[in-house]
Amino acid sequence: MHSIYIHIPFCNNICSYCAFTKFYYNKNMVLKYLEALEKEIKSNYQGEELKTVYIGGGTPSSLDVEELQKLFEIIKMFNLDQNIEFTIEVNPESITEEKLALFKKNKVNRISLGIESTNDKYLQYLERNYNFDLVKKKVKLIKQYGFNNINVDLIYAIKNQTLKELENDIDNILSLDINHISTYSLMIEPHTKLYIKKETSIDEEIDYNMYKLICRKLKDNGFIHYEVSNFSKKGYESRHNLVYWNNEHYYGFGLSASGYIDNIRYTNTTSFRDYLRQNYLKEKEILQSKDILSYAFILGFRLIKGINKDKFFQKYNVKIDELEIIQKLIKSKDLIDNGMNIYINYDKIYVENTILINFIGE
Repeated sequence: MHSIYIHIPFCNNICSYCAFTKFYYNKNMVLKYLEALEKEIKSNYQGEELKTVYIGGGTPSSLDVEELQKLFEIIKMFNLDQNIEFTIEVNPESITEEKLALFKKNKVNRISLGIESTNDKYLQYLERNYNFDLVKKKVKLIKQYGFNNINVDLIYAIKNQTLKELENDIDNILSLDINHISTYSLMIEPHTKLYIKKETSIDEEIDYNMYKLICRKLKDNGFIHYEVSNFSKKGYESRHNLVYWNNEHYYGFGLSASGYIDNIRYTNTTSFRDYLRQNYLKEKEILQSKDILSYAFILGFRLIKGINKDKFFQKYNVKIDELEIIQKLIKSKDLIDNGMNIYINYDKIYVENTILINFIGE
C-alpha cells in the first residue's frame, strides 16, 4: 500500500459535463467535511510509507488558504516517502500565489490543471469560467513557484467541434511547454447538465479522427503515448495513475473515493450526511482469484506497452501467454506479443473496449 487518493468535492462552479460527486463551495460544509475526512483517515490509514498522494475533486483549489492549511495538517498524518509524487488538481480561476506557496511548503510537486479547451465558445459550452489568456498567466505563475511537473486536461469531441479547432487547442497547449497531457472524449453522462439538456455525443467517425490527430500531434512534439488517454514527456508519466493501471493497492479517502485494499475494492458513499456520520462505505467487492486477474487484464491493457509477462507471473503465478483467451486474441492480431510484453495492437487502441470485454469474468 503506497498510494492515497483524497476527494475534495467542492467547486466554485458546476461544469456542464461533470458527473463526479461535487457541491457548490460552502465554507460551513467544507469545515465539517474536513473534520469527517480526518476521522476517516485516522480510522483506516495503517501508517505505510506513501510514494504517491493525489488530491482530486471537485476542485481542491476552490478551498481558501485557511481550509487548505487544515487539509495539509491532516495530510501530515501520512508517512511520506522523500521521493513522493504529490499531485493536486487546480482550476485556472482559483489558483493564487498564496495557494501555490502553501502547496510548495507542504511537499506538493505535481500540478494537474483543468484547462479542457482553449476556445472561448467551447469553454462557455462546458461552463468553464476563464479564457486562454488567463490559463497562460496561471501556467507562468505555477512555473515561477518551482512546479515543473504539470499536467493539463484536454476535452475533445465537443458538439460541433472541428478538427481544425482541436488542432488549434493542441497547439495552444503545446505552447505552454508542459510535460503531461490527459485527453478525454466528451461523454454525455447521466445527472449532468448536458444530459438534462438532452445533448448528444459527436459522430463516432469524427471522434476517431480527433483521437488520431491527438496521437499524431503529440507524438510529433516529443510526447510518449503511454496510456490510452495519457501522454507525457519521458520520465513524467503519472506514477499515481500507474498504480491503478498496474492493479496495485491504494487507499481512497473522501466522498465517492474508491480504494483497493487486501483484495477488496470499495467505493465510499456519495451522501454528505452519511459521510459526516462516519458511514463511509457505499459498496465493496471481495475479489476472488479470477476477479483479480480480470482487473489485471482490463487495467493493464490500457497501458500502451501492455503487460510484462515476467512481472505478471511473479505477481499472479500465471503464465499469461499460455492462457487460451490471450492466445486467441494474439492469433486475431488484437493483441501483440513482442517476447517481453503483451499489448493491444496500436491500430486497435481506439476500440480497446471491444477487446477488453473478453476479460470480464476471466
